[in-house]
Amino acid sequence: MKKDEKFNLPTLDDLFERTHGSYVGRIEKIETKKLNEFKGHPFKVKENAEMEQLVESIKENGVLNPVIVRELEDGSFEMISGHRRKRAAEIANMEEIPCIVRNLTDEEATILMVDSNLQREEILPSEKAFAYKMKMEAMKRQAGRPSKNNSAPMGQNLENKTTREKIAEETGESATNIQRYIRLTNLIPEILNMVDEKKIAFRPAVEISYLKEDEQYTLLDAMQFNDCTPSLAQAISLKKRSLENSLTAEKIDEIMEEEKSNQIPKFKMNMEKIESVLPRNVVSQKDREDFIIMCVKEHNKRQKQKEYDR
Repeated sequence: MKKDEKFNLPTLDDLFERTHGSYVGRIEKIETKKLNEFKGHPFKVKENAEMEQLVESIKENGVLNPVIVRELEDGSFEMISGHRRKRAAEIANMEEIPCIVRNLTDEEATILMVDSNLQREEILPSEKAFAYKMKMEAMKRQAGRPSKNNSAPMGQNLENKTTREKIAEETGESATNIQRYIRLTNLIPEILNMVDEKKIAFRPAVEISYLKEDEQYTLLDAMQFNDCTPSLAQAISLKKRSLENSLTAEKIDEIMEEEKSNQIPKFKMNMEKIESVLPRNVVSQKDREDFIIMCVKEHNKRQKQKEYDR
C-alpha cells in the first residue's frame, strides 16, 4: 500500500450488510398505523397485567427492542415479530416505533414469525397448533419438489428428514408431538378453547380432532349437558366409531355416560319428569336451574320454619 493511499475503515452498517445481507435488514422508525398484522398470526396479544407493565415501561423508556417487519409492495409493512410491543406502544400513544425491516419471502417471514414467538414462556396449545402448522406448510413450500434421487413425497427432502423431524429438532418437541399439536387445528373453536382453558386434556383432545365437525358439536352438547369431558379411553372410542361412520348422537351419549375409574359419582335427574312439572315459561337451561334452586331454597326455608314451630 502506498503511503499517500487512504485507508478507509468500513462503517458498522457496511459490516452489518456484508455479513448478513438483506435478510437482516435496516433499522428505521415507522408509524404504527403503517404496521399491518401478520396474516393468520396464531399468537394472542392479551391486554393483561403483563401488558400494563410493558406499557408503563414503554412510556418511561420507549421501545428498546425493535420489532421485526417486512415491507410490502404497497409501501406498508407487515409485522413479523413484536406484536405485543407494537400494541403496548399504541396504548402508550406512541405514533412510531423502531423497526428492523427485512427483505423476506412469504415462507421466510412465516418461519421467522413462528420461531420468534415460540420463545415466549407461556404458549397456549392452540397457538402452538397453528404455529407448527404454518411453519410446516412454509417449510414444505421452501423444500419444493424432491430431487430425482429422492422418491420421498414433497416436504421430506430436507436432508432426508421430514418437516416434522426438522421442526422437532429446532423446538425440542418430539416429531409425534408436533403432529399431535397440528391435529388440534381440526377441532371446532369451542372445544379448542376448552383445551386452552385446561378443561380437556391434550391427548383426549387429539383423538377428538378426528371426529367430523357435526360430531364434535354433538359431543360438545353432551359434555355441557353431562358436565364432563371424555377420558383418553372414551376419546379413542369416539374416534374409532367416527372412522367407522357409526358415531351417532345416541352412541356419543352412551360413551360419555360410561363411568371413569377415577370418576366421582354424579347426581343425575330424570329431565322428562322434571320438565313435566315445570311452569311453561321456564324454558332455557339457566331458567330451569334457577327455578329448581329457588324451589329447593323455599323447601329448606319451610323445613326450618316447621322445626321452629314445634
